[in-house]
Amino acid sequence: MSLPLYFQFKSKITLIFIKNQIQIGHENFRKSRYLDKIKGICHVYNDNRPGIGGEPLPGQRIDPPMSNFPNEHGIKVLCFDAYIKPANDDQVERCGARKCQVLFYLEDDTVQVIEPRVVNSGLPQDDFIISVSNANIINIRLGTIVRRHRIPKPPPNDACFYTVEDFNVGIDLKLYGRVYRLVSCDKFTTDFLRRLGVRINEPEEISYDRFASLRIGNSDEPKSCQKTEHPYKLQQFLDHDRQVLRFNCFWDDSDSLYGDARNFELHYFLADDTIEIIERFQPNSGRDALPCFLKRQKLPKGVPDLPLPGGGESVICLRSGCKPIEYYTDMDLTIGAILNVYGRKFMICDCDEFTKEYYRKKYNIETLKPVKPLRAKQRDSNEDTDSNCRPRMQSSFGKCDERGLYQGKFNPDILHFMTRIISGNEDAESRKFVLTCFPCDNTFMIQEPEIENSGFKSGKYMERCKVLKPGQSVANTELPEYYSPSDVYIGAHLVINGVTFEICDADVHTLNFMENHPSQFHFSDFSKIMQKMKSLVCNREEEVRRMAKEANSENLDLEGFKSFVKKLLQTKTEEQICLVLHEIITLARHYALNVPVEIHYQDIISLIQQHLRKLSYEGFDDLLNSCKYEDYKNKGIIKSTILRRIFKANRLPISDDIIRKPIELFQDSENEMIDYKEFINQMNWKCNPISLGGLVCQYSGNLEVDMARLLGGKKIPDLSEQRVQHIAFIEDLIQL
Repeated sequence: MSLPLYFQFKSKITLIFIKNQIQIGHENFRKSRYLDKIKGICHVYNDNRPGIGGEPLPGQRIDPPMSNFPNEHGIKVLCFDAYIKPANDDQVERCGARKCQVLFYLEDDTVQVIEPRVVNSGLPQDDFIISVSNANIINIRLGTIVRRHRIPKPPPNDACFYTVEDFNVGIDLKLYGRVYRLVSCDKFTTDFLRRLGVRINEPEEISYDRFASLRIGNSDEPKSCQKTEHPYKLQQFLDHDRQVLRFNCFWDDSDSLYGDARNFELHYFLADDTIEIIERFQPNSGRDALPCFLKRQKLPKGVPDLPLPGGGESVICLRSGCKPIEYYTDMDLTIGAILNVYGRKFMICDCDEFTKEYYRKKYNIETLKPVKPLRAKQRDSNEDTDSNCRPRMQSSFGKCDERGLYQGKFNPDILHFMTRIISGNEDAESRKFVLTCFPCDNTFMIQEPEIENSGFKSGKYMERCKVLKPGQSVANTELPEYYSPSDVYIGAHLVINGVTFEICDADVHTLNFMENHPSQFHFSDFSKIMQKMKSLVCNREEEVRRMAKEANSENLDLEGFKSFVKKLLQTKTEEQICLVLHEIITLARHYALNVPVEIHYQDIISLIQQHLRKLSYEGFDDLLNSCKYEDYKNKGIIKSTILRRIFKANRLPISDDIIRKPIELFQDSENEMIDYKEFINQMNWKCNPISLGGLVCQYSGNLEVDMARLLGGKKIPDLSEQRVQHIAFIEDLIQL
């Protein structure tokens, strides 16, 4: 049985009057893939894909057919010499022609435009290698203008691509808006086009490029007078590869803060003269085990200078006199040598056997004995030097000197004195200094407070140290003498480092400390001062009383008391008596009259409110809650000490010295209980603002000097504001 004809030839027969023109005999019903999922993300392909069975869709763009050349043309390329025609008629552009080559690949109708690389052309040029033959490859540096691909024709024929029929000599080829003039071609291109029946036009000449010839004439660049030397290192690498000299080094950094002695290992690589330094850590050294201290590099003998702006490795004529950098070599690495490793002094102490054998063969050095590391010499005090020179005796008890007494009892005490410089210069004498004395170790420190418009910078004038007395030689077999706290008093002159300082004043803490320790401070011993002045009133009591009444019937101020004491000292007696200013101040402090000073309670509360208002403090509810927690009996009162502790715990921005006085005035004098609700409400500046004036309270003043104000450079309140009972002083002096 024979099959129908359309089944035998598998032809496509379209049935008439059937919708969508269904074709009979169609075997490919595959659909093009438009949807895909990549890494969980859906993608849609929008490229020009056909419909079912590979048939083009209605309105779909159809690519033009490619040239039907046989496979033997797969490696054949048509080559045309061309130049780029200028875009306008500018005379400058017409003077120079940009040469290039147009290549047409027969296997896929692709076009490529390249140009030879021109030095200093001012154009971006890529590298491209052309193979001349299979045996020889010549590297021609070319720049690619248009990469190889199929190029469409200019509009309105942009739907078609260039083919071999569009190429000939003497035509203008327009690629992407740029016109290329094809002037000639090679022999293979000429023969191939003639076999296709193309008539080849006559070759043309490229216009003279004036700028190219000018660049060729100036292509010889000036050479430097001094050439950079690059020594040949290959032979050294081949002879000494993997040969390393090993040295043990030592670096003592104990002079710096928190520094100590450290051991290192230095590796010298003979292949390239580089050095590597690795630190050797001791057990429980407390340091992180870093892989290397100095990475492998050439080590300069000195710290190199910073390079100049724009300076590099190249050598120009202007730097012809620069000295080359000297690096360490194997000739410099000897046992006992000190290397400068970027400012750190490394001492070579020892080396291994291979290093010893290397130096024995090359430099004929037979003995390489290790040396002990030299540690930094620390300057001992004179007392330690003297104790080291004396024979040591075994004893069960150590020596307890005066410093041990101060360290055990008076360590927190620091003495402050106001001083000035004694010199012929008025500007220097106007400067004020604060001399700080530390009785624990007999050291001194000088600071200069800040004074407005003084012309001098405030800060530390002298570090804390012991001060030698003047007129002593350093090279002496006996121990030198230092200033002690007993040598410092008001009116004394101290020569410190060649500068004479006069003690002008002291704070109240210093005066109290000196008066509480009269055995160490003789000028603050009240009893000794009175015994010294006893001879002034002997057998002349009435005369002294009359002098006291003539001075003033009431109490004297400090200046008047000084004048009165000086007048007494001028009296002719058998024994000449001399008192220093510190002794007179000691007498004035002893007989000072505590004058009551009126202080208003509400003024203090108003001052507290003003300070809290300035800081925008609103934590009064927290203070009340803390007080209620302490008032477990719910009586509304607590002890004043507990209230002060609550203020500190809640960080009330008021100093304890200011808040102590209103608490003492408001509390109950018998049991020291205080109504915390009323007291906190009085401090509340938002609810209960208080004006000045109110209850008057008594406050006993004293002869205090505020050291904080003194350090701040403000005026120091003198003792003349207080009154001294000079009549009581005379009566006590007579009764001795």
